[in-house]
Amino acid sequence: MADSGDPAAARETASLEAGAAVAFDEETYLRLNPDVRLAVASGGFRSGREHYERYGRAEGRPFMMPQGVARGRVILTAKPETRREQAKPPAAAVDAVKLSHAGALLVTGWVNDYADPLESLDLYFSTWSVSLDGRDLARQRRPDTEDALASAVRHPYGFIGFLFAARRLQGSVCSVVARLKSGAEISLMVTVETIEDHDMRKVALSALAQAKYFGNPYFEAVAAIDAAIGEQMADFNKMLNRRAANAPYVECFGSGGGAYRGSIIVCLYGRAEYMFLQQAMFSKLPGIRDYEFIYVVNSPWIAEQVLQEARRCALIYGLDMSVLILNGNAGLSAANNAAAQHAGSDRLLFMNPDVLPRGDDWALRHTSLVEALAPERSALFGAPLYHDNGALMHAGMYFKEDTLPGFSGRRRVETSLLRVAHYGNGAPPGSAYRGSRAVPAVSGAFMSLERAWFEQLGGFTQDYVFSHYEDADLCLKSIEAGRLPWLHDAGLWHMEGMGALRRPQHEGGMVINRWLFTRNWREMAQNGLLGEAPAYPGLGGEDAP
Repeated sequence: MADSGDPAAARETASLEAGAAVAFDEETYLRLNPDVRLAVASGGFRSGREHYERYGRAEGRPFMMPQGVARGRVILTAKPETRREQAKPPAAAVDAVKLSHAGALLVTGWVNDYADPLESLDLYFSTWSVSLDGRDLARQRRPDTEDALASAVRHPYGFIGFLFAARRLQGSVCSVVARLKSGAEISLMVTVETIEDHDMRKVALSALAQAKYFGNPYFEAVAAIDAAIGEQMADFNKMLNRRAANAPYVECFGSGGGAYRGSIIVCLYGRAEYMFLQQAMFSKLPGIRDYEFIYVVNSPWIAEQVLQEARRCALIYGLDMSVLILNGNAGLSAANNAAAQHAGSDRLLFMNPDVLPRGDDWALRHTSLVEALAPERSALFGAPLYHDNGALMHAGMYFKEDTLPGFSGRRRVETSLLRVAHYGNGAPPGSAYRGSRAVPAVSGAFMSLERAWFEQLGGFTQDYVFSHYEDADLCLKSIEAGRLPWLHDAGLWHMEGMGALRRPQHEGGMVINRWLFTRNWREMAQNGLLGEAPAYPGLGGEDAP
């Protein structure tokens, strides 16, 4: 170093160089800096040395006990002209680790792995640990992280991890280690929140629905869960559905014990008022007393209101009716299956609470259809459904496959998803779509089935979250087993979407359901069942419009 000619400056420089040569003492640094000790204990830093390298050096923090230094003298720990270092942003953060009583684990956060991809996310609890493969995490866009890192690159920094262990796990504190491809590790200490199982489903599905992406949110979300999360969430949901539908409370109204021509099964979620309206509209139909009504309640918090409504309906309208109250939201599939077990007839009619008769002869027409039609045309059928403005809403359903490329990752990935579309949606009354014919599927807003055929198919598949796609799934199971769904002219009004409440968790459930439906039925749908005029044998024949 060149001599400045200033003896005092030379002594200060020598003092600084001597101090820098002393080995960093972790214990001493934490003792001399109690705020740093607290930050390390709470998981803000892995060690005192990490804090010193990121902040302490620039702040001139003491890292050793002064020895052999004259008392009463100022000792410089950094050159006066030294500019403060810019604080280095953290490389990762965990927003939350949540654990449910049945062993469902949710972890959310972000990691800066654009240049060094995330290999795994390892979580260490006091008595157990789990390693989540980086490829299995649902990656998402994090605008807040992009701002913090001043990043302009298109990279999904955020992550959602979900695992269903199907066993009770405990833990109040968790050490999370993000391991990168290079071998680098980022360690964080996180306080674990223990929540109820039904709350876990709500939180996890809401996180999925509210995530942000660079491309089409729906397709990106499905692609994000395809590796592992979709399977884990479906298994967790299936367990919750079974538990909620187990041992329902049952109360019967009316005379009961009759030989019914059919059992009309209606699932209520969140709203009880449609029971009274539906009973009022159906009670005046000739032939309706040959049918029983079974209302299954997926919302135990409205149980008192539903039972009060049922008592009023029984006094005013006098129809035979049963009410099944489940102990949680079992979803439409499990709720319908539970109600079917209590049915007192050989004919099951599944109906939405916002579906109402369009003509005074509806009950007689349905009865005559069942009695007159050949079994292959009556085993499973639907009916035209109409909007409240008179336009046709549904005249059978068909399948379409949508393909969209995703660009948020390091390479383009094409995602293909099945969906259902309605024949004749928006067509005027009197449309040719009303004619009887075989169709690929019918809407679960109204389905009429032979009970024996329903049971042979195994009922509705209970993997689906809340509702959507379980009706198309049942129809494809029927086709696979040898009987096509049919549509017959016994029209109904459908006040679509008014019979239930929708929240973010329901949107997340839709993502899981479409992914699950596509995974289960893509191969069969591609074998002649796609499009408005599918080539599958028996569809689109002379009865078609």
